[in-house]
Amino acid sequence: MPTARQAFTRESADTRRAALVEATAICLAEEGLAGTNVRAICAKAGVSPGLLRHYFGGIDDLVAATYKATSDRMDAIFADAVDGAGSDPRARLTAYLTASFRPPVTDPELLGAWTAFWALARSDARMAAIHAESYAGYRARLGELLVASGAADAERLAIMLTAMVDGLWLELSLDATSFGAEAAVQMIERAVVALV
Repeated sequence: MPTARQAFTRESADTRRAALVEATAICLAEEGLAGTNVRAICAKAGVSPGLLRHYFGGIDDLVAATYKATSDRMDAIFADAVDGAGSDPRARLTAYLTASFRPPVTDPELLGAWTAFWALARSDARMAAIHAESYAGYRARLGELLVASGAADAERLAIMLTAMVDGLWLELSLDATSFGAEAAVQMIERAVVALV
């Protein structure tokens, strides 16, 4: 009796790239930069180390792609929050700012990945460019929401509110018991009332 052969399925290039990006984000979150290497990433992705070089020029290219993909994912989360807030300009502004204090942005794993990206942005020109583009985009969208809410000097307010959100998010991520997500939301809401 002939044995049945299992059908071989080849995953698409996009699926493999996405798996490597996701595995890199997990490695950065769990192990930091020091523990993120080709073997660890490929083990998490369930692929051979040779595939990393096939899809990316090397680990530096993969980490940069992971930063870009993570930034894009955050942009989509913030856009969804705004879309879900209805048509009131102030509600849309508040939704954009406070999305940072709700899942999935508050996922503890995200802190490890972001701190690795931020560390690399200080010493790697490509990572610095991704950081600059990401933050400029966030502030530009925030500026548009501020203008729609009737704010004067939206550009400076966007910088200030971005720094406030980042600081609260970082503290909340480091110690969720320090003040809590709802307290962070209330602080941002009070800031918006006072500034806009």
